[in-house]
Amino acid sequence: MLESHSVQLFDVRSPEEFQAGRIPGSTNIPLRELEEALKMPAVDFKALFKVQAPRKEDDNIVFQCQSGRRSLIALDTAVALGYMRAHHYAGGYSEWSQRQDN
Repeated sequence: MLESHSVQLFDVRSPEEFQAGRIPGSTNIPLRELEEALKMPAVDFKALFKVQAPRKEDDNIVFQCQSGRRSLIALDTAVALGYMRAHHYAGGYSEWSQRQDN
């Protein structure tokens, strides 16, 4: 999914972590803001995050963080809000950046 760029990738790390290094194409929504963001009207979401709001039926939503813990919490939050087909990248930025170095 990441390689094909057909994913809505949401990075739930802090803005400081995101600025220090990120997966290209990811959108930063810190975990503490995620629930409110997913409840926003689509027009407000796009204005704030500069990407289309995910839809509950989308199957290409992926949450990621540094190592997978926060993204799993993000996934639980999204599922509780009805995003039943969302995923999380268990290896997170750490795994991705290691793969880029090889």
